[in-house]
Amino acid sequence: MKLVKSKKLEKNISVVILCNKKYKPESEIFSKKECEFIEKSIEKDDVIIINQFSRYVYVVSIDELKLEDIYRSKEKMRKEGHNICKHLNKKQNENVAILNKLSDNILLLALIEGLTLSNYKFIKYLSSPDAKKQSLKKIDIICDKTTNKQLQELANLSDGVGICKNLVNEPVCNLSAVQLSIEIKKLAPKTGLKVEVFDKAKIVALKMGGLLAVNLGSIEPPTFTTIEWKPENAVNKKPIVIVGKGIVYDTGGYSLKPTSSMDTMKADMSGAAATIGAMYAIAKSKIPVYVIALIPATDNRLDGNAYVPGDVIKMHNNSTVEVLNTDAEGRLILADGLSYAKRFDPEIVLDIATLTGAASAAIGPHATACMGNFPEGIEKIKKAGMITYERLVEFPLWPEYGEMIKSDIADLKNVGGKTAGMITAGKFLEHFTDYSWIHLDIAGSAFSNTAESYKGKGATGYGVRLLYEFVSNYFTS
Repeated sequence: MKLVKSKKLEKNISVVILCNKKYKPESEIFSKKECEFIEKSIEKDDVIIINQFSRYVYVVSIDELKLEDIYRSKEKMRKEGHNICKHLNKKQNENVAILNKLSDNILLLALIEGLTLSNYKFIKYLSSPDAKKQSLKKIDIICDKTTNKQLQELANLSDGVGICKNLVNEPVCNLSAVQLSIEIKKLAPKTGLKVEVFDKAKIVALKMGGLLAVNLGSIEPPTFTTIEWKPENAVNKKPIVIVGKGIVYDTGGYSLKPTSSMDTMKADMSGAAATIGAMYAIAKSKIPVYVIALIPATDNRLDGNAYVPGDVIKMHNNSTVEVLNTDAEGRLILADGLSYAKRFDPEIVLDIATLTGAASAAIGPHATACMGNFPEGIEKIKKAGMITYERLVEFPLWPEYGEMIKSDIADLKNVGGKTAGMITAGKFLEHFTDYSWIHLDIAGSAFSNTAESYKGKGATGYGVRLLYEFVSNYFTS
């Protein structure tokens, strides 16, 4: 969708008027009766829709901002953007203008964000022309306070979320680990990202035992992809490193999932997809921060040679792991990625993964579980979570949880028991870090079986905006 800064309101184009509750409708836009209706309704209605036959006019009103309400108010505007986008597409409008009557553009940008994010549809496999229809193509923004740079950044971020959603929504029959690496490489010419893909021989040479073990049951080889954004004007010498879980499909292996838990497991690479989408947006917006992304990728399937409960594997950092559950595979490939990250002497490392059902059970779909060893960084990513409304709940990594993953025959085991599964998974990953580190478990928020406002149905794109906000402001906030 094109975002264009305009100076005047064109005739016969639907328009959104963003205003406060004291708004007095203009006679050049509305008839006398419409003005009377708006003035009568604006106190009780947040959105008023006027059908002027040649166009629709949406009056979106909000009370004056209070500092403590700003995050919630921005989210409200994103959701209003979703509702308007849905209505515009239903009425087959190709163009809409937004007229900002507020004193600043904070809520305007949130409204635009909701419009652009809501316009996403995964239509690749639909055969009906009607099902593929998506009319809205352009937004004209009438606001002196809004810059072209801000609009381009919003467009880049929306595209990054779209890339993430496309990857997550793509079935594994067309998105193996190898194909995922190919899709990443396609982004390089468009962005200036430097992409390098390690094949299985290289992964074997690097002794990434976790990734190799999970891959044993697959007929497709694993990949390990590095994505680098290193602008000349980077404010940091040591990179921020992001490790994204790339399990392109998860059967659970010999610890087989039930069908009801397996039918959305194409989404088990949502951490990798969010990382890829964020890296795209960071590079397209030329954010002056040195960032490296690491994507270990494979599917987790059954085969005669697949790893089984009771196996002991040696990891990239030479630690040994007793595998007691082959469905706890994500932490194995992330562990290799986390230990590989040490070679970059990182400023901070984040991992992001659909890691545990325990995270989803604990906090549901409206937040992400986070934990780590760097309180300052955790506070910064919590703030980023509030700004984007991809909110975070922090959990502890107390030493007692480490006792739960001690093995009698290896350095550690890959599960800790029936309780605190989300935390023991984080404790497992902590073993492979010796730097500032944050873990994000997006198991509950990455994929939705019901439509959820601008996040949509299916892949939600969760994590792209969070990572983008965190990286962009890490050295200034």
